[in-house]
Amino acid sequence: MTALDIAPTELDLDGRRITLRPLTAADKDAMLSFANALPVRELLFLKRDIRSPRVFKAWMQEIEAGTIRSIIAVEGDAIRGCTALVRDELSWSPHVAEVRVLVDTATRGMGLGRLLAMHCLDAAADERIEKLTVRMTTDQEAARQMFEEMGFRPEALLRDHVRDADGVSSDILIMAQDTRSHGAIHSIYGLG
Repeated sequence: MTALDIAPTELDLDGRRITLRPLTAADKDAMLSFANALPVRELLFLKRDIRSPRVFKAWMQEIEAGTIRSIIAVEGDAIRGCTALVRDELSWSPHVAEVRVLVDTATRGMGLGRLLAMHCLDAAADERIEKLTVRMTTDQEAARQMFEEMGFRPEALLRDHVRDADGVSSDILIMAQDTRSHGAIHSIYGLG
Protein backbone atom coordinates (compact mmCIF):
# COMPACT_ATOMS: atom_id res chain seq x y z
CA MET A 1 0.00 0.00 0.00
CA THR A 2 1.29 3.47 -0.88
CA ALA A 3 0.25 7.06 -0.36
CA LEU A 4 -1.80 6.81 -3.56
CA ASP A 5 -3.76 3.83 -2.23
CA ILE A 6 -5.58 6.00 0.27
CA ALA A 7 -8.98 5.59 1.79
CA PRO A 8 -11.21 8.57 1.03
CA THR A 9 -9.86 11.56 2.92
CA GLU A 10 -11.85 14.76 3.39
CA LEU A 11 -10.09 18.12 3.44
CA ASP A 12 -11.10 21.72 3.91
CA LEU A 13 -9.26 23.87 1.37
CA ASP A 14 -10.15 27.54 1.56
CA GLY A 15 -13.59 26.63 2.92
CA ARG A 16 -14.24 24.06 0.19
CA ARG A 17 -14.87 20.40 1.03
CA ILE A 18 -12.51 18.28 -1.09
CA THR A 19 -12.28 14.49 -0.93
CA LEU A 20 -9.13 12.68 -2.02
CA ARG A 21 -9.63 9.09 -3.13
CA PRO A 22 -8.38 6.57 -5.69
CA LEU A 23 -9.57 6.92 -9.28
CA THR A 24 -11.94 4.11 -10.32
CA ALA A 25 -13.71 3.02 -13.50
CA ALA A 26 -16.93 4.52 -12.08
CA ASP A 27 -15.31 7.97 -12.44
CA LYS A 28 -15.23 7.78 -16.24
CA ASP A 29 -17.86 10.45 -16.98
CA ALA A 30 -16.60 12.81 -14.27
CA MET A 31 -12.99 12.41 -15.48
CA LEU A 32 -13.93 13.06 -19.10
CA SER A 33 -15.86 16.18 -18.01
CA PHE A 34 -12.87 17.33 -15.95
CA ALA A 35 -10.42 16.73 -18.80
CA ASN A 36 -12.64 18.39 -21.41
CA ALA A 37 -12.99 21.50 -19.22
CA LEU A 38 -9.21 22.01 -19.02
CA PRO A 39 -7.50 24.20 -21.61
CA VAL A 40 -6.10 21.88 -24.28
CA ARG A 41 -2.75 23.64 -23.97
CA GLU A 42 -2.48 22.31 -20.41
CA LEU A 43 -2.90 18.71 -21.55
CA LEU A 44 -0.06 18.72 -24.08
CA PHE A 45 2.52 17.45 -21.57
CA LEU A 46 0.60 14.19 -21.24
CA LYS A 47 1.63 11.40 -23.54
CA ARG A 48 -2.03 10.61 -24.29
CA ASP A 49 -5.16 12.72 -24.67
CA ILE A 50 -7.15 11.95 -21.50
CA ARG A 51 -10.27 13.46 -23.06
CA SER A 52 -10.72 10.19 -24.96
CA PRO A 53 -12.83 7.33 -23.53
CA ARG A 54 -10.31 4.87 -25.04
CA VAL A 55 -7.49 6.53 -23.13
CA PHE A 56 -9.52 6.40 -19.92
CA LYS A 57 -10.08 2.67 -20.45
CA ALA A 58 -6.34 2.13 -20.99
CA TRP A 59 -5.64 4.23 -17.87
CA MET A 60 -7.88 1.92 -15.82
CA GLN A 61 -6.06 -1.12 -17.22
CA GLU A 62 -2.72 0.38 -16.17
CA ILE A 63 -4.10 1.05 -12.67
CA GLU A 64 -5.25 -2.57 -12.44
CA ALA A 65 -1.82 -3.73 -13.65
CA GLY A 66 -0.13 -1.59 -10.98
CA THR A 67 1.92 0.56 -13.35
CA ILE A 68 -0.11 3.70 -12.63
CA ARG A 69 -1.39 4.88 -9.29
CA SER A 70 -3.94 7.70 -9.42
CA ILE A 71 -5.94 9.70 -6.95
CA ILE A 72 -8.54 12.32 -7.62
CA ALA A 73 -9.72 15.36 -5.71
CA VAL A 74 -13.52 15.52 -5.74
CA GLU A 75 -15.89 18.30 -4.71
CA GLY A 76 -19.48 17.05 -4.74
CA ASP A 77 -19.70 15.06 -7.97
CA ALA A 78 -17.02 17.05 -9.80
CA ILE A 79 -13.37 16.13 -10.12
CA ARG A 80 -11.23 19.16 -9.26
CA GLY A 81 -7.81 17.56 -9.65
CA CYS A 82 -6.03 14.32 -10.31
CA THR A 83 -2.60 12.85 -10.09
CA ALA A 84 -0.78 9.83 -11.41
CA LEU A 85 2.46 8.16 -10.52
CA VAL A 86 3.52 6.23 -13.62
CA ARG A 87 6.14 3.50 -13.51
CA ASP A 88 7.20 0.70 -15.83
CA GLU A 89 8.86 -2.03 -13.80
CA LEU A 90 9.66 -3.99 -17.00
CA SER A 91 11.63 -1.14 -18.59
CA TRP A 92 15.33 -0.34 -18.30
CA SER A 93 14.32 2.27 -15.73
CA PRO A 94 12.25 0.48 -13.10
CA HIS A 95 13.72 2.85 -10.49
CA VAL A 96 12.18 5.89 -12.23
CA ALA A 97 8.57 7.11 -12.14
CA GLU A 98 6.77 10.05 -13.73
CA VAL A 99 4.55 12.40 -11.73
CA ARG A 100 1.47 13.87 -13.43
CA VAL A 101 -0.75 16.50 -11.80
CA LEU A 102 -3.79 18.34 -13.15
CA VAL A 103 -6.01 20.84 -11.33
CA ASP A 104 -9.07 22.56 -12.77
CA THR A 105 -8.86 26.29 -13.35
CA ALA A 106 -11.52 27.14 -10.72
CA THR A 107 -9.63 25.36 -7.93
CA ARG A 108 -6.14 26.76 -8.44
CA GLY A 109 -4.38 28.79 -5.79
CA MET A 110 -5.64 26.65 -2.90
CA GLY A 111 -2.60 24.36 -2.71
CA LEU A 112 -4.41 21.39 -4.24
CA GLY A 113 -1.78 20.83 -6.96
CA ARG A 114 1.01 20.81 -4.38
CA LEU A 115 -0.97 18.44 -2.15
CA LEU A 116 -1.53 16.03 -5.05
CA ALA A 117 2.14 16.22 -6.04
CA MET A 118 3.18 15.51 -2.44
CA HIS A 119 1.03 12.37 -2.47
CA CYS A 120 3.06 11.22 -5.48
CA LEU A 121 6.34 11.95 -3.71
CA ASP A 122 5.16 10.01 -0.65
CA ALA A 123 4.05 7.09 -2.82
CA ALA A 124 7.42 7.14 -4.61
CA ALA A 125 9.19 6.93 -1.25
CA ASP A 126 6.93 4.02 -0.22
CA GLU A 127 7.84 2.20 -3.45
CA ARG A 128 11.56 3.02 -3.15
CA ILE A 129 11.59 4.90 -6.43
CA GLU A 130 14.99 6.55 -6.84
CA LYS A 131 14.18 9.19 -9.43
CA LEU A 132 11.04 11.13 -10.32
CA THR A 133 10.40 13.05 -13.49
CA VAL A 134 7.71 15.53 -14.43
CA ARG A 135 6.87 16.96 -17.87
CA MET A 136 5.29 20.28 -18.77
CA THR A 137 5.12 22.76 -21.60
CA THR A 138 7.59 25.59 -21.14
CA ASP A 139 4.83 28.16 -20.59
CA GLN A 140 3.47 26.40 -17.48
CA GLU A 141 5.36 28.72 -15.12
CA ALA A 142 3.31 28.01 -11.99
CA ALA A 143 3.86 24.26 -12.38
CA ARG A 144 7.56 24.76 -12.95
CA GLN A 145 7.88 26.95 -9.87
CA MET A 146 5.94 24.48 -7.71
CA PHE A 147 8.09 21.54 -8.77
CA GLU A 148 11.31 23.54 -8.32
CA GLU A 149 10.20 24.35 -4.77
CA MET A 150 9.71 20.60 -4.26
CA GLY A 151 13.31 19.87 -5.31
CA PHE A 152 12.90 19.12 -9.03
CA ARG A 153 15.45 20.55 -11.45
CA PRO A 154 15.30 21.01 -15.24
CA GLU A 155 16.94 18.07 -16.96
CA ALA A 156 15.88 18.19 -20.61
CA LEU A 157 14.14 20.40 -23.14
CA LEU A 158 12.45 18.69 -26.07
CA ARG A 159 11.96 21.30 -28.77
CA ASP A 160 8.74 21.20 -30.83
CA HIS A 161 7.93 17.90 -29.17
CA VAL A 162 4.13 18.14 -29.10
CA ARG A 163 1.61 19.55 -31.51
CA ASP A 164 -1.96 20.66 -30.74
CA ALA A 165 -5.00 20.10 -32.97
CA ASP A 166 -4.24 23.35 -34.85
CA GLY A 167 -0.72 22.13 -35.65
CA VAL A 168 0.99 24.53 -33.25
CA SER A 169 4.16 22.99 -31.80
CA SER A 170 5.33 23.38 -28.21
CA ASP A 171 8.46 22.50 -26.30
CA ILE A 172 8.35 20.04 -23.41
CA LEU A 173 10.44 20.63 -20.29
CA ILE A 174 11.42 17.55 -18.29
CA MET A 175 12.35 18.11 -14.67
CA ALA A 176 13.70 15.45 -12.32
CA GLN A 177 14.39 14.80 -8.68
CA ASP A 178 16.72 12.26 -7.09
CA THR A 179 14.45 10.99 -4.34
CA ARG A 180 17.36 9.61 -2.32
CA SER A 181 18.83 13.08 -1.78
CA HIS A 182 15.36 14.54 -1.26
CA GLY A 183 14.70 11.95 1.45
CA ALA A 184 18.01 12.78 3.13
CA ILE A 185 17.08 16.46 3.24
CA HIS A 186 13.72 15.61 4.81
CA SER A 187 15.47 13.49 7.44
CA ILE A 188 17.85 16.34 8.31
CA TYR A 189 14.88 18.65 8.94
CA GLY A 190 12.89 15.99 10.80
CA LEU A 191 10.21 15.73 8.11
CA GLY A 192 10.24 11.95 7.90
